[in-house]
Amino acid sequence: MLKPKPQRKSISISISSQLIEEAKTLNIDISGAAEEGTMKAIAAEKTRRWQEENNEAIAGWNDYVRRNGLPLAKYRLF
Repeated sequence: MLKPKPQRKSISISISSQLIEEAKTLNIDISGAAEEGTMKAIAAEKTRRWQEENNEAIAGWNDYVRRNGLPLAKYRLF
């Protein structure tokens, strides 16, 4: 089943004229590149926030493993 294309919205952004000219010379889709860059920035920020929100739990688990080892270590084949 095909996914429906996301609804698009026009916005106005400022980009260095040098970058625009270089992108045009290289036949780069500026809108597509901006969208891809925005998606990567969103993913990176979500990851950063998740790590920040879960930092205490992660540190606690790491401390447990340091003190006790991995819970299922005896079943590892490597």
